Amino acid sequence: MAQDSIDIRSDEASRRVLVTGGAGFVGSSLALALAARHPGWEVVVLDNLKRRGSELNLPRLRAAGVTFVHGDVRERADLEALERVDAVVECSAEPSALAGRDGLTDYAMQANLVGAWHCLELARRDGAQFVFLSTSRVYPVAALNRLVLEEAATRFELAAAQPVAGASPAGIAEDFPLEGARTLYGTTKLSAELLIAEYRDAFGLRATIDRCGVIAGPWQMGKVDQGVFTHWMLAHLLGGRLSYIGFGGSGKQVRDLLHVDDLVDLVERQLLDPAGWDGVTANVGGGRDCSLSLAETTALCREITGRELPVGAAGEDRPGDVPVYLSDCSHLFELTDWRPQRDARRVLEDIASWITEHEDAVRSALRLR
Repeated sequence: MAQDSIDIRSDEASRRVLVTGGAGFVGSSLALALAARHPGWEVVVLDNLKRRGSELNLPRLRAAGVTFVHGDVRERADLEALERVDAVVECSAEPSALAGRDGLTDYAMQANLVGAWHCLELARRDGAQFVFLSTSRVYPVAALNRLVLEEAATRFELAAAQPVAGASPAGIAEDFPLEGARTLYGTTKLSAELLIAEYRDAFGLRATIDRCGVIAGPWQMGKVDQGVFTHWMLAHLLGGRLSYIGFGGSGKQVRDLLHVDDLVDLVERQLLDPAGWDGVTANVGGGRDCSLSLAETTALCREITGRELPVGAAGEDRPGDVPVYLSDCSHLFELTDWRPQRDARRVLEDIASWITEHEDAVRSALRLR
């Protein structure tokens, strides 16, 4: 794949791009960037505005010339009513790893799986390119919890020798075994990946799957079960309680993180080369070089904000949680010269600047006093 030859600011052809979940954190970031970088494109976002804070993005989208459609991927008619599109970027999801644990499985199933099917049908109708934002949660929890760890001063590390293929100190690769349970969120996203494979085979759909690790950055309404790094900074700046949940209460559990702007840069490249990216399924994340434990996140938040917030410890591990997840992006790096450009400090600094600049709106959206 010769990605280096592509001018990622080229507007040689007008395109109509649909971003589902487009008023959310990732979707709005992508839509705004595409509208700014490609004035000849028509960017349309569809969102049901369920996620608290998504309404804050509507004025930003409007000012950028992005068309907003209040609709729901669960409703096939909402998608069928759209005019023809050239590309669909499926960003909509119920992203919580705890979704359905209370027995209320309907929304996650309908939004993540049925919604993806409806988006695939739209892409099939229009012969459109399909870019699907999947998740690292497709990898099974039990297998991830069998990995051999080494305990360092501030984090857990993956040992060199592992009992499972596809795992190494660099993280989890795409050949990691997929047998086993992985949370309802992960299962619905993996099921959608399988549907995409069928649509490529049966209908010639051009599709790309990005298995994203933790994405973070400005305009994310982070909370404890989704958007943890933003949640940590929000607590330091606006007040709140934080706890290290499970794994001995040490805060040594680790995740890689990727600045949303880095993800946007990658998806833009994929949209500009539908044939070159067709059939690719790749991990997309910050990897070992851009990763933090919760303890390290606390220290960095304190350094950036100058505020010290006590962090408690909660005993039992949460269902579906794992001590370490790092994205091994070696496969992706073989396909493109794209690399994450923003490190963990930059991610947290950008989040802090956004919160400070928009404190009143953020407090209102999150119903903070």
